[in-house]
Amino acid sequence: MSNGKETTAAEDSSKLTLKECLDECMEALDLFLNNHFNESLERLRPRVNESMYHALIYATVLEMQAMMTFQHDDISNAGNTMKNAQEVCQRFRRKSSSKSIGESLSEEQLHAEVCYAECQLQRAALTFLQDENMVSFIKGGIKVRNSYLIYKELHSFIKSNNCVKGPSHLHLEGGISFGVGAFNLTLSLFPPRILRVLEFAGFSGDKEYGLSLLRDGATGTNLRSMLCALLLLCYYTFLTFILGTGEGEVAAAERLLKPFLLRYPRGAIFLFFAGRAEEIKGNIDEAVVLFEDGCKAQQMWKQFHHMCYWELMWCFTYKRAWKMAYFYADLLSQESRWSKAMYVYMKAAYLSMLPEDEARPFGEDEVDLFRQVPTLKQKIAGKSPPTEKFAIRKARRYKGPNPIKLPVPVLEMMYMWNGFSMISKRPELTEGMMDTLIQVERAVLESPENEYTADDRCVIHLLKGLCFKNQGRLDAADECFNKVCSSEKKIKFDHYLVPNSMVELSLLYIDQGRRDEAIKLLHKAKRNYKEYSMESRTQFRIHAALAKLKADPGEDEEEEEDTQL
Repeated sequence: MSNGKETTAAEDSSKLTLKECLDECMEALDLFLNNHFNESLERLRPRVNESMYHALIYATVLEMQAMMTFQHDDISNAGNTMKNAQEVCQRFRRKSSSKSIGESLSEEQLHAEVCYAECQLQRAALTFLQDENMVSFIKGGIKVRNSYLIYKELHSFIKSNNCVKGPSHLHLEGGISFGVGAFNLTLSLFPPRILRVLEFAGFSGDKEYGLSLLRDGATGTNLRSMLCALLLLCYYTFLTFILGTGEGEVAAAERLLKPFLLRYPRGAIFLFFAGRAEEIKGNIDEAVVLFEDGCKAQQMWKQFHHMCYWELMWCFTYKRAWKMAYFYADLLSQESRWSKAMYVYMKAAYLSMLPEDEARPFGEDEVDLFRQVPTLKQKIAGKSPPTEKFAIRKARRYKGPNPIKLPVPVLEMMYMWNGFSMISKRPELTEGMMDTLIQVERAVLESPENEYTADDRCVIHLLKGLCFKNQGRLDAADECFNKVCSSEKKIKFDHYLVPNSMVELSLLYIDQGRRDEAIKLLHKAKRNYKEYSMESRTQFRIHAALAKLKADPGEDEEEEEDTQL
């Protein structure tokens, strides 16, 4: 019986023209953006073995889901589906690879090239998703290389006089803009020593060019508009913070969001990014409303809720509403599998911020929670995510019978996610953080010295420096960061503090126009420190700061040879 059905679908699809396939995929994406996730997949599923576009978009939706759940099964399912999609595209490609792309390719074959390249690009992205480590990006390198070369050739071809525009040329152009734009933007974020490993393929990334192609793609009406828009929104509201110097490009994000919010006023994805834009501007209450709306907008994909809970947790952190923040960390620890160790660590961290005599919600105890953290470690592609490793390292202090309290675990983790730049536009929020730090500093100074004292003092100096910077008290900030650097020999555990204080000091110098001093310090931070917590994240930030200064990232080529991966 089912066989009969499949044949009909296949016969059906053989009658579908390229244009009809594209129209149907546009409708499926429209459903997706209106929160009808399952209907969107249902619309695509019958033709995934017959139509390259149905196969690609179906796999893309599953990949987005995998990116939100971070569950191993979802990631491998998305990977397999994307591999199948690539095989479907292969059937539509030109048979002989000796000809260059422009030579007598039908419109359908051109579309097959761009879809094939996109499958490879997304499969490489899944490799990287499994691990923030740079090595996994290189493992995806072969896929990346092939994909890049196809895009490059297609891009030259459509700009040439030989290109005859078919009826679906807009979609072809959108696909090429997405690919070439994504490559240029992504590669521009990578530190040079990683690019050197990939350089055999002639890789280099031009950030501005990549952004302009993606902006063109996002404002058109083609199948890739949404992908271009989502990549840009991720870049403007997340990557510039986590892997960059933390300015965010909120005006650009809001311009991009405007038409999508008009068209999809309840679209959970767009409400989420609108919330993130408000958060960056320091409008925390407005952000909270948008994240809550994002949760109410749909019940199909709980993973969207988890993304909103994560942001809500930080919003209440900025307001120092520790119990509310704990509540969202607790929800995440129960519902999300992205990183149990991280969520339980955050729950413990929030409880440890409450006064000793205050009742704990649900009768939980932070010491017990901290002790659970190492047991929740997960391996993705054989490695623990760097944020989990960091949480496990910090929680070790609670192992023994007489644990030594972490001074400000919440604010320290907030720094790792670049949260101090989030509150920089709201003096009262920075002031609140400073009050907390002053209280904690007093407690550390009054406690008997122990093996962690020097580290704890340095954590407090780094965080106070960030508050001073927010308050425009640059000399005081400078002094705090320098205190950490000069305590290098005394630090026993938190080795990340010195390179990160150097990065913060160099960002301070950039603001003061002290370019040469900033460059010198960034090169020192890049070269002289290895094997510390969250190292790859710091290296990305150093690269972003050097790029901002238009400094040659390879000025220290010789010394860097031994740091190659």
